[in-house]
Amino acid sequence: MIIERPNFHVFTGGPGVGKTTLLRRLETMGERVVPENARAVIHDEVKGGGRGAPWLDNDRFIALTHARDIADFDRLAGETRRVFFDRGLMDMHGANGTTPSTDIIEAVRTRRYNRNVFVFPPWRDIYETDQERRQDWAEAERTSDVILTLLPTLGYEPIVVPIGSLAERAAFVLARAG
Repeated sequence: MIIERPNFHVFTGGPGVGKTTLLRRLETMGERVVPENARAVIHDEVKGGGRGAPWLDNDRFIALTHARDIADFDRLAGETRRVFFDRGLMDMHGANGTTPSTDIIEAVRTRRYNRNVFVFPPWRDIYETDQERRQDWAEAERTSDVILTLLPTLGYEPIVVPIGSLAERAAFVLARAG
């Protein structure tokens, strides 16, 4: 069975491009948001001494993140309001250069977000690394290119969010989310 949720909007892009900052802004404006699971998995695994960080065991990282992404989608499947996700199921499809598992392929096929996916391009002025975000700038740029190529193959249309102020970005996203 295919579940289509046109009211589910995904933010994606490389690391450190302003997705989470805009998501937080939208939340203060009364929008329903779902935080990024990849970062939460890294935090939980590192804090708990687990091996599920991508630099330790990428397959475990992908499986843990994917499970949380599915749980979020399924938990909200009956939601009729607009929902903004900080990344979606498609972000684990081939993550970090891996071949997607059968489970990921099936989840991406059967759990469908709005066809238009908001892609945040690399933005050097705001990019920074931290304990969970270890990718360098070159990897952030490569990730963006991979996402822009991947989305159409999965049936999604990338909508590039222009670089600009938080207010401008919020207005852009809300105008296109309907």
